[in-house]
Amino acid sequence: MLDWFLVIIAFVGSFIAGVIDLKTTEIPDQIPYIMAAIGVISCVIQAIVSNSFSPVLYSFTAGIGFLAFGIFMYYTGQWGGGDAKLLSALGFLLGNVSVNEKLFFPLPLSLFFNVFFIGAIYMILYAIVLTFMNKKIWFEFLHQIKSNTKMLVLLNITIAFILILFGILSMNFLVGLNFMELVFIEVKLVFIVVFLFFVWRFSKTVEDVGFKRKIPVSELKEGDVLLDSKLWEGLTKEQVKEIKKSGKKHVWIKEGVRFGMAFPLALLFTIFVGDGLILLARII
Repeated sequence: MLDWFLVIIAFVGSFIAGVIDLKTTEIPDQIPYIMAAIGVISCVIQAIVSNSFSPVLYSFTAGIGFLAFGIFMYYTGQWGGGDAKLLSALGFLLGNVSVNEKLFFPLPLSLFFNVFFIGAIYMILYAIVLTFMNKKIWFEFLHQIKSNTKMLVLLNITIAFILILFGILSMNFLVGLNFMELVFIEVKLVFIVVFLFFVWRFSKTVEDVGFKRKIPVSELKEGDVLLDSKLWEGLTKEQVKEIKKSGKKHVWIKEGVRFGMAFPLALLFTIFVGDGLILLARII
């Protein structure tokens, strides 16, 4: 019963954080702090009732481990501070929880992997939605594809040549592969490479057009992130005032995928579906 209570707290807290992140690009510190506090208190109570230190050990191992990883992602410019704190809070809450016996990994570790599995899908969908809100992205994307047509054709010719050579060698040295199987593998690999090229070009266009903006200093507000900032940390009110007093007329700001909503989605996937990595391995 306690396990499901903690799962509900984890989902509600992360969902609220995700909604606020979508609206403001910021996750309030109070939300992960409260979640982590509930997790710590519950594991201490469990330890006292069971006369075992294990609940505290599991909770703190997951919480501190996730925090360390989140800090790494923050200082490498991949995540905002709120994302790091939210991941850590989920670790403290769910470190000693087990509600899905079909999971290959312990629940916290499965959730950790699923954050990136579901997060990747979420980021792609987020980018696609953004393109419908900003038509310039589509125009620039099509322009980039046309500009890189020669490179794409040359890339495919090179890949086809390498795969044909590989097929000839495989026929000579590998057992169990017939000609049609080799052709199927080669065609599939060509399509995968082309698909990855389009994904790379699309993501780059979204980053350049959708996530970078030049705005008048008068429109700069608290929470905006300057383009040259190495950390995903929004400006404070004092910093905004200083920039406005500096005499600058325009500044470049950047946005990223508002990743907060990926956490509750990953949690639901973990609870009701299972391990994303295992599912992906089976599909491939």
